[in-house]
Amino acid sequence: MRSLFIAALLVMSPTGHAADPQVEEMHALMEAQQRQIESLQQQLEATRASMESLKQMVEANIEATEAANEKAEILADNLESQPVVAESANSLGGYGELHLNMLENQATGEETNVLDFHRFVLFYGHRFNDRLRFNSELEVEHAVSGGDEPGEVELEQAYIEYDWLDSHSLRAGIFLVPVGILNETHEPPTFYGVERNPIESNIIPSTWWEGGLAFNGSFADALRYDFAVHSGLNTSADDKYAVRAGRQKVAKARFDAPAYTGRLRWLGVPGLELSASVQYQDDVAQEADPLAGSAWLFSGHAAWQFGGFGLRALYARWSLDGPGPEAIGADRQEGWYLEPSWRFNEQWGVFARYNSWDNQAGSTVDTEYTQVDVGVNYWLHPNVVFKFDYQDQDAAPGRKELDGWNLGVGYMF
Repeated sequence: MRSLFIAALLVMSPTGHAADPQVEEMHALMEAQQRQIESLQQQLEATRASMESLKQMVEANIEATEAANEKAEILADNLESQPVVAESANSLGGYGELHLNMLENQATGEETNVLDFHRFVLFYGHRFNDRLRFNSELEVEHAVSGGDEPGEVELEQAYIEYDWLDSHSLRAGIFLVPVGILNETHEPPTFYGVERNPIESNIIPSTWWEGGLAFNGSFADALRYDFAVHSGLNTSADDKYAVRAGRQKVAKARFDAPAYTGRLRWLGVPGLELSASVQYQDDVAQEADPLAGSAWLFSGHAAWQFGGFGLRALYARWSLDGPGPEAIGADRQEGWYLEPSWRFNEQWGVFARYNSWDNQAGSTVDTEYTQVDVGVNYWLHPNVVFKFDYQDQDAAPGRKELDGWNLGVGYMF
């Protein structure tokens, strides 16, 4: 059509043979417009193809989103139908201490230089819900156990604790006996001195654990109570009825004569704790020794921290019935200590302690031990401590009397 139109224009030209310049210009313009139209058509086709591709992508995304939502709903339904245990339900902790003891027996001149990883302890706890918990403590003493090795592996705590009322709980299993200062809180950064004080080792036989039931709680904010029915000691004449030797450690422990322990603590002044406890056992030898009878333990302590100044004082006494303990003076076993301390800052602290104890205090001869300790603690971290102290011990003639230096490092987490 365009060619016929151009031919007609040429025929109508006055010359009949030469093209009119205006016609040539119009012809060029029309060709340019045609090229522009063709280019626009190509762009339109490309745009249509892009729109179709975009439509397909949108539809695919919608399908994928719907499928993901369906999977999320299924997963949520499955989670709702299963019990959920929060990460915080399980807890892990522990403590340990390495000791270097450089001591000399003043009675014989014999020296004892010993490096010992005294304790490695792991705590594990699990919270079943807001009212029910499990706590445990597993200890390795002296690094190696078994055969003729000096160490032991011991389960010191493993109990279920249930809050049967607000501020009142019940424990069932193996637990630490609620008596003294160190028996329940004995992690190295919490006390002065490399070794635990001799009164809470020989009179209150820390660490001391038993199996049974225990109730504890508080009245108001100041008064706390503990009452426990548990396995008791099993002493013998072979051990001179010493209470530490009578610990059964809940290892096939004889239960012919259970023990009963009660304690009251008052915390009405910030930084001050006053405590009194009593324990009774009908037969301290578990009916295995007709010469032994019942046993009573009475103890009390005060722990006061006022600024940098600290003071701990404790007294404990056993009364054992029966002609067996009485014959060797073990019917009365008692001890006490007084420990002032000063904390200069978060890292440095010094202490001094006077100790007196006697596991045959009923004897007519001198069987008393006394010991003076002085030393320093350096806390590299609130839960990591280095310790250094000197001990000066006095004993009756012929008995072991150990003087010397102790160094240690301990931690807890």
